[in-house]
Amino acid sequence: MKIILKKDIENLGFQYDELDVKPGYARNYLIPKGYAILALPGTIKNTHEILKQRSKKENFLIEKHKEIEDKLKKLTIKIPVKTGKGGKLFGSINNQYLMNVLNQEGVSIDKKLIRIPGNKVIKTIGKHKATIRLHKNFEFTFNFEVLSSSSSQEAII
Repeated sequence: MKIILKKDIENLGFQYDELDVKPGYARNYLIPKGYAILALPGTIKNTHEILKQRSKKENFLIEKHKEIEDKLKKLTIKIPVKTGKGGKLFGSINNQYLMNVLNQEGVSIDKKLIRIPGNKVIKTIGKHKATIRLHKNFEFTFNFEVLSSSSSQEAII
């Protein structure tokens, strides 16, 4: 069943995306909640017109996201944490934790845009990767390192 999303939906798509989903998912969840509408010829035409009008705004947003990506490329993120035996963390590092670390560095990113591969949390020390999806056409992978706090005196971020 063809639908057009009215809002950004995590793991599905962004606003005004034209998608093909299972009929039950569309009928029972997306359409009643107001997340999507049926992709009829008239609504498709209106959507294309809206997208044309928003193209200038999109270009501005892409430039802004490139600046954020440049900042992230220059950063070396090292996160000191308390660890137990075998390098296992007390607690874990998730996208909320990464968002707070990036905010301390002056990079404002919503936690919903940060993804750790496999939708996992990090529970070991070492080098890790996370992706940030800044725009529907723009995804950036950045590296960070989780260190044992006993090896470093101060928080190195």
